[in-house]
Amino acid sequence: MAKVLLVEDDQDLVSRITKWLSLERYSVESINNGREALEVLRESTYDLIILDWNIPEVSGIEICRYYRAGGGSTPILMLTGKTDIADKEAGLDAGADYYLTKPFHPKELTACLRALGRRPPQRIGDELKVGDLILDLNAIQLYRNGKKIGLLPLEFDLLEFFMRNPGRVFGPNILLERVWPVNSEASPEAVRTCIKTLRRKIDLDGEASLIKTVHGVGYKLEVPTLVGDKKVTADYT
Repeated sequence: MAKVLLVEDDQDLVSRITKWLSLERYSVESINNGREALEVLRESTYDLIILDWNIPEVSGIEICRYYRAGGGSTPILMLTGKTDIADKEAGLDAGADYYLTKPFHPKELTACLRALGRRPPQRIGDELKVGDLILDLNAIQLYRNGKKIGLLPLEFDLLEFFMRNPGRVFGPNILLERVWPVNSEASPEAVRTCIKTLRRKIDLDGEASLIKTVHGVGYKLEVPTLVGDKKVTADYT
């Protein structure tokens, strides 16, 4: 089920959009002001974002600019009553993927979201780096300390997700939702197994793992810390 963030302060429209999208099997989280939307986008990930132009505190177009400038790649559908070509151009230039003018038909909205959902994820930049891990997104290659490390496609996708969200804890079910294929029947045990395999490939002998277990919660990626002149080695399960 695709997860949608709806940023809109018209509560009647929020109710209608939530109802329409629920019938189409989308999970909708709604926010009614721009400042809170920016905070949520810093902490959470979504499959699609529906963003109204005129919202309190921070406008939709500013949110779009800030989000894209920070490397956010989730598809954005901009909602607005503005019809001028110049306004549409400004919205698209700010980073929106599509522009829907109010009023609109529910079928038009869901058709837009389906089209955006079919687009391949946008990759920002050529490399991701956490500590001495470097993920080359063009060559689909991982390096640690300059040494190539071979990864299977799912291992690569899982590590890329962690490296895009360093320090954040994700439970197994969230990882299944965000990384595994949509129709996958994999269980949390599959996440545990994949993480064990990743650790064997990326960890260095005598050093703390980059993938840390937060017991009872989930997993996160973090750079090993120093205690004195030594790196801490943890016993992860």
